[in-house]
Amino acid sequence: MNRTRPGPVASQAPAGRTDLGRRIATRREELGLSRKELGESCGADTTYVAYLEEHAAAPAIGSLVRIADALGMTVAELTGATTDHPPGRGTAALDAELVELSDGECRRLLSTHGVGRIAVITPQGPAIFPVNYVVAGRDIAFRTSGDAVLARAAGTEVAFEADHIDDVTRLGWSVLAVGEVEGVTDAWELARLDAVAYSLPWAGGPRTHWMKVTPTRITGRRVVRR
Repeated sequence: MNRTRPGPVASQAPAGRTDLGRRIATRREELGLSRKELGESCGADTTYVAYLEEHAAAPAIGSLVRIADALGMTVAELTGATTDHPPGRGTAALDAELVELSDGECRRLLSTHGVGRIAVITPQGPAIFPVNYVVAGRDIAFRTSGDAVLARAAGTEVAFEADHIDDVTRLGWSVLAVGEVEGVTDAWELARLDAVAYSLPWAGGPRTHWMKVTPTRITGRRVVRR
């Protein structure tokens, strides 16, 4: 039988103002615990649990162990420290729904900089490369070396993807931008990009060749709770 469901709203985002706070709040709510009940389980008062969920905090390891144990998690899962594992290993939420994002929301999520992936066609076949990127106007710019595969892809159509996935909340988003990639040669534009301190590639090395993708199509999706 068909049932009418309300559409997703902004208030469906998990409570909490930091990743730790969101993880505590989301897991607590999944278990059907109040803040008072969680506090009683881990030896803390309600005020402290509320503070952890709503403020940037750095609890001692003993407190983290007790909270994680009360929530049925490991400290690594609670703090998001399982970086050696690919995201998305947890089971899907029963009330999850996939919604499309507007062009404006896609660009807001890309923000000014971060880590994304470039998909290109090479003589050996399709390939995907992670890059540190910056948003420059309507372009997505990144650095590589002059003889790299991405540099040789200049003048071809590529796909750029960025996302954020939270294993604990089982929520996330992804943005896909498609367009031509080209080398940046304008002196003024190069100087502007070089001045962006956070654009240095994490991989290090002489990656001084700037390239940019000018999207002709940009789409995105978000997993929300109904």
